[in-house]
Amino acid sequence: MARRSLDELILRVINFYPPYLGAGIRVVHRKGDAFTFHVEMALRFYNRNAFGTQFGGSLYAMCDPFYCFLLLRHLGRERFVVWDKAASIEFRRPGKGRVFARFHIPPETVEAIRLQAETGAKVEPVLETDVFDVASGEVVAHVVKTLYVRKKRDSGGATADPGAAPDPPKNRA
Repeated sequence: MARRSLDELILRVINFYPPYLGAGIRVVHRKGDAFTFHVEMALRFYNRNAFGTQFGGSLYAMCDPFYCFLLLRHLGRERFVVWDKAASIEFRRPGKGRVFARFHIPPETVEAIRLQAETGAKVEPVLETDVFDVASGEVVAHVVKTLYVRKKRDSGGATADPGAAPDPPKNRA
């Protein structure tokens, strides 16, 4: 399957991923830009908190995987390991309606990460975005993500960085 076809399939399927479906989170489009995702979430009875506003866990969930997805798409999962390492969310005001977030990594940043990781060094880019209220345009939350990127080890286990973390375990099922 061609990379573009796989990307489009992932975009369609992610909207049916149970945690996203249950929270009302939707990837709305990429606007023909392979370096950007747009995600939104409407306020519904099933994602309200005790105060009638957006549940904080859902606000964070809508921001979770997209920077990893973008880097994996452009670096290639065959050659690089990309993990979430850390994240924080600062709630700035209650989400009282539909909210959206834009995840963008400029091509120059992707290339800089690739070049650094090609040396065998671990790279820990810090990427940030805001979650906005659609009606008012106000910032509801600010999210900071730290990723872990490293070139995969060859089949013999060698890598240019002997102190690098191991590759993730293979499926043990």
